[in-house]
Amino acid sequence: MSRACELAMSGQGAVEPNPPVGCVIALGDRILAEGYHVGFGKAHAEVMALVNVPSDARDQLKHASLYVTLEPCCHHGKTPPCIDAILASGIGKVFTAILDPSKEVAGKGVEKLRGAGINVAVGLSEDRVRQQLGPYLKLVEKGLPWVIAKWAMTLDGKIATRTQDSKWISSTESRAVVHELRGRVDGIVVGIGTVLEDDPLLTARPAGQRTATRIVLDSHARTPLDSQLGQTVDRAPTLVVVGPEASNTATRNLEHAGVEIMHLTHPSPEGRFQMLLEELGRRRMTNILVEGGGTVLGNLFDAGLIDEVQVFIAPIIVGGATAPTAIAGDGVTEMSDALNLTDVSWRTVDRDIYVRGLVARSE
Repeated sequence: MSRACELAMSGQGAVEPNPPVGCVIALGDRILAEGYHVGFGKAHAEVMALVNVPSDARDQLKHASLYVTLEPCCHHGKTPPCIDAILASGIGKVFTAILDPSKEVAGKGVEKLRGAGINVAVGLSEDRVRQQLGPYLKLVEKGLPWVIAKWAMTLDGKIATRTQDSKWISSTESRAVVHELRGRVDGIVVGIGTVLEDDPLLTARPAGQRTATRIVLDSHARTPLDSQLGQTVDRAPTLVVVGPEASNTATRNLEHAGVEIMHLTHPSPEGRFQMLLEELGRRRMTNILVEGGGTVLGNLFDAGLIDEVQVFIAPIIVGGATAPTAIAGDGVTEMSDALNLTDVSWRTVDRDIYVRGLVARSE
């Protein structure tokens, strides 16, 4: 199952809104075949693994076990049901880490396999797979995309100098990691302050598996038409989220340039972002990367809307009482209320320290 988990992540960025799933077929300690879900609309992990079984081992499948990270599907979607292929193979036993919470499956796959006489065990490596499938599970169970907060900061916690200069804090190699991340998400969010200060392009370079929608939180519709975003709407979808205070003229000009306008009326930034996430969930977006400045990230922090953190810490110090920090907003009043991360990992990328972690949830 550990190997199946490794295989699953090979499909990350290509399969969404489907889940990345890995599968291993083994006879005792011997691995006969492996497979993973390669891309949306393509064969699932179980089918790929079964296809990869050597011809001289097919007559041994009745004694073999199939290990798959998510419950096999039992419905017709873009592809036929995986349980049909499993039943036809003669596999003797199936191990799956978790049940698929989608309404089309939700335990019915396991039930049908057991009804056909196959021994099915559920729960192997459950915690690891739940973490791995966090974005898929959140989309299915809550109708919301997974929110990844990303920033680069100096050793003293600054994301720019007191004059707002921020190019460049992180190394070239670290920025390459960010471009790789951009290439597997469905949306990239920034605030209007970032657009006005940095004039970002917000695309993956080189291009990745996905082309993310560029999303600007811009209450007054101030996004310049001559900005990189305004000039490249033919290269990547661009969505500007405005409030009731935005002028009709400004929004019409953006629309004429090819920008999609989303009107959100909630009075608070946190409320508007919640409404935005709900709409993105309805569009089946799975992963959203927030690259906003301290104000945007602070609003998300205060609202408890961050799921994952990815931070690049550069070994430089800029100082300055007024130099901006990564997380603004209200923050917490007691250290005991600080946001905690789980599944934390870190590594060096050139000179920088790259830290990743999932936000610990109390429920």
